[in-house]
Amino acid sequence: MNTQHQVQKAISTLTHAFAPFDCRIQATRKGSFSFTLVDKTGIAQYSQRLYPGQYNDESLQQVIERTRQSLIA
Repeated sequence: MNTQHQVQKAISTLTHAFAPFDCRIQATRKGSFSFTLVDKTGIAQYSQRLYPGQYNDESLQQVIERTRQSLIA
């Protein structure tokens, strides 16, 4: 799977993992991107940049778990 397909899969996974937050993707370049979770009032709740090494299923799951912990803290 090439980098573009990995990025698309990671974006889809993040979008579904954090519903009902709006997962906004920004600055996609050189195989990395930033995602920001925005609540229904339009306030950003969390933001992180992901790099190619974080796209595999295990690493992405760790990102999701850390992000969830951050959101409930």
